[in-house]
Amino acid sequence: MSFFFKPSRPKTPSELVKAIKESLLALDTQTVVEVKALEKALEEVEKNLLAVRQMLSGDGEAEPSAENLSLLTTEVCKEDVLGLFVHKLPILGWEARKDLVYCWCILLKQTVGSRYCCVEYIENHLELLDFLVVCYDNKDIALNCGSMLRESIKFPTLAKYILESPSFELFFKYVELPNFDVASDAFSTFKDLLTKHENAVSEYLTVHYEEFFQLYEKLLTSANYVTRRQSLKLLSEFLLETPNSQIMKRYILELRYLKVMMTLLTDTSKNIQLSAFHVFKVFVANPQKPRDIMVILAKNHERLLALLHNLSVGKGSEDEQFEEEKDLIIKEIERIARLPINLS
Repeated sequence: MSFFFKPSRPKTPSELVKAIKESLLALDTQTVVEVKALEKALEEVEKNLLAVRQMLSGDGEAEPSAENLSLLTTEVCKEDVLGLFVHKLPILGWEARKDLVYCWCILLKQTVGSRYCCVEYIENHLELLDFLVVCYDNKDIALNCGSMLRESIKFPTLAKYILESPSFELFFKYVELPNFDVASDAFSTFKDLLTKHENAVSEYLTVHYEEFFQLYEKLLTSANYVTRRQSLKLLSEFLLETPNSQIMKRYILELRYLKVMMTLLTDTSKNIQLSAFHVFKVFVANPQKPRDIMVILAKNHERLLALLHNLSVGKGSEDEQFEEEKDLIIKEIERIARLPINLS
C-alpha cells in the first residue's frame, strides 16, 4: 500500500519573515535553557535562512519573483529582522552565517518603488553598524561582519556614519590584529571607507585632520611590513584624489610627515620605497614649501640624491614616466641644496 503526500505549499514572503523572526528570537539565551532546545532552534534558523536565500535568488530553475522580492524586503524591515540578523549572528553556525550574509547583501540592494528600504532601516538603526565594526574583535564572525559592512558602506549615508562614528578609530587597531585573515579583511573595509565616497571622506578629513593623520602615522611607521606597505599605498590613493586637494596641500606643509616619507624611502622593501616616492615627490614639488621643509631637504640632500639615483621601477612605459618625475625631483633637491639657506 502506498501513500501519496501533497508537497507542502511554499511559504509566502510574510509567512517566511514571521518564521525567520520567531526562530531567531528562539535563540534568546533566556528562553533556550537546554542544549537540545538550542540545537533545534539553530536548525530552524538554518532552514528558514536557506528559504529566504532561495526566495531572494531563485531555486536554480526559476528566477526570483519581483513581487516576492518586494514583499519580502518590506516585511524584513517592518518586522525588525535586519536587527536580529546582526545581533544573533554570533550564535549561529557556519552554514547559517554564510546564508545570513548572502541575504543581507541581496536585501540591501532591493528597492521597493524607488526606495532602498533596508538601507533606510539601517539609517534608523545606526547602532547596527557599530555592532558590526566591533565584531572584528570576534575572529569567528569577523569575516562575515566585514562582508556585511562593505555591502553597507556602498551607500554614502552609511559610510558617512561610520567615518564619523567613534567606531571608525577601531580600524587602526583591527588592521594590525595578529590574525592575518581578519587584519586583511579589516583593511579592505578601511580602504573602502576612505576611497568609495570622495566627498564624504573629504568632509571627514577636513574636520578630523589632526587626529586622523596622527593615527595614520602609526600605520606608516608600523613594525609590520604588510601594514606599512598597504597603508602607504592607500595614503597615496586617497590623498591624491581631487576632492582631497586641500587636505593634501595641508599635509605636504607638515615637516613630521615629510620625515616619515624620508624614512620610508630608506625601507628595505623596494615596493615601499617606490610608494613612498609618490608621496615624497609632492612635498618636494610643492612651490610653496615652508622654510623647515626646505632646510631638511637641504641638510639631507646628499643622502636623498643617492637614494633617488638608485631607485627604479623596471621596464616599460611606467618606467619612463617614473624616470621623468624622478629627474624633476632630483633637480629640485639640487636647486634647494644650492640656495643660501641658514641650516641652523
